Amino acid sequence: MLLIQFTGLSGAGKTTLAQLVDQRLTALGYSIMLVDGDTYRKTLNHDLGFSKADRLENIRRLGHVGYEFVQQGTIALIAAINPYESGRQKLRELYNAKTIWVDCPIPQLILRDTKGLYHKALLPDGHQDKLYHFTGINDVFEDPLVVDLYLNTQQLTEEDACSQLTHFILSQVQQITDPNENQHI
Repeated sequence: MLLIQFTGLSGAGKTTLAQLVDQRLTALGYSIMLVDGDTYRKTLNHDLGFSKADRLENIRRLGHVGYEFVQQGTIALIAAINPYESGRQKLRELYNAKTIWVDCPIPQLILRDTKGLYHKALLPDGHQDKLYHFTGINDVFEDPLVVDLYLNTQQLTEEDACSQLTHFILSQVQQITDPNENQHI
């Protein structure tokens, strides 16, 4: 039915929003599948590292998984960092994926750092606990050039962001199920 690809830094709220929207849309009778990048990194994508090529392959695989669900009439939500515009563009071209940028400034993400990942990424080079290839700190995150919905989770409450995302998805589903609705006679 519909493929949604999130993009945003670690801790911005991608998975949280996807889970909340999943609950809301499921309650409305929609079939939802959350394709969580962290979960798939441990299973389907366990063989991938964090090079640009591996990150693009990760997104390609997640897009394929999501599209398999779409083919079954499901709304698939890909919650992953998705750092490269070329990867996002590929999913738009292949699957008409809609892009949701879940944005939050790095200083706020550092304050939210429940997993301690930003702390480890900001350690001096050579430190035994240093986390390398951490997107937004010591690895690339390309701001999206094409965005269907922008959510700044520093400015929006969880509830407001969830409501905006739910409304966006429902409007997209409406266009898919009734494509002639917006055409003039």
